[in-house]
Amino acid sequence: MLKKFKNTLELVKFSHTIFVLPFALSAFLLAFYDKYPSSFGTPFFYYKIIWVVIAMASGRSGAMAFNRFIDRKIDAKNKRTMERTIPKGELTALYGFVFGIVSYIILIFAAYELNFICFVLSPIVIIFITFYSFTKRFTFFSHMVLGISMALGPLGTWLAVTGSLDYKILILGLAVVFWGAGFDILYAILDYDFDTANGLFSVPAKFGIKNAVAVSRILHSLALICLISLYFMFNLNFLYIIGIILVAGFFAYEHFLVYKSLDNIDAAFFTMNGYISITFFVFICANVLYSKFFIVP
Repeated sequence: MLKKFKNTLELVKFSHTIFVLPFALSAFLLAFYDKYPSSFGTPFFYYKIIWVVIAMASGRSGAMAFNRFIDRKIDAKNKRTMERTIPKGELTALYGFVFGIVSYIILIFAAYELNFICFVLSPIVIIFITFYSFTKRFTFFSHMVLGISMALGPLGTWLAVTGSLDYKILILGLAVVFWGAGFDILYAILDYDFDTANGLFSVPAKFGIKNAVAVSRILHSLALICLISLYFMFNLNFLYIIGIILVAGFFAYEHFLVYKSLDNIDAAFFTMNGYISITFFVFICANVLYSKFFIVP
């Protein structure tokens, strides 16, 4: 049972939740900061955050499980991925499929607990994030589809708290789209030879590695511009500026690592992007705490 639990965590790359969850939680704090400053620390606040975390974890787990299920034959032929749990035989394809279904059922229930509009939209979200796994078979825009899938986290979180969308949170969503697509393009460089040999679509396979790195830099620059603009839209304080300076430094260092050697892509992908999302969340928290919005009047 312990081994199966460990293999299940590996199946859905649970540790990678650190990439997207901080942005969803940042959207959660910004929603209260902007719309319900007097509700921090109330039962409403804690009820919402519990179900947001459950929705995020289950949605991402379901999407990853279906990604592994859908890509199992491709993964079995790729040297980089043939050691994944399903191709290696540590978990069956049926297990991955059932785990994905159960995860999506939990997501739908969590959406129901958050509000009616989230519940109604949850099947559309499920279809979209599952659809991503097919996109590399026919379009190099697959990276953007992944970015949009990731952005549904903070957008859905805002919707769960406020019951509607706002242009301000759409800017954060755009930042996540550009950030996610940008680092996915870099990661796709690792599969350049495999993708070109097997007719799979990616920016590196379509335009070459050098151009892919340039596109990634442009997307990450756009992501940074979006994050900077949030300072003015939400009237944030100096702590947010400190956080953005650090985030900009992590972006720069990520691309320095790739510029120095393509062998550094793993470090750039796993380490720097984790630092970016966590740092953003930490300084959103710092902004809220400094402004004393956690103190209920």
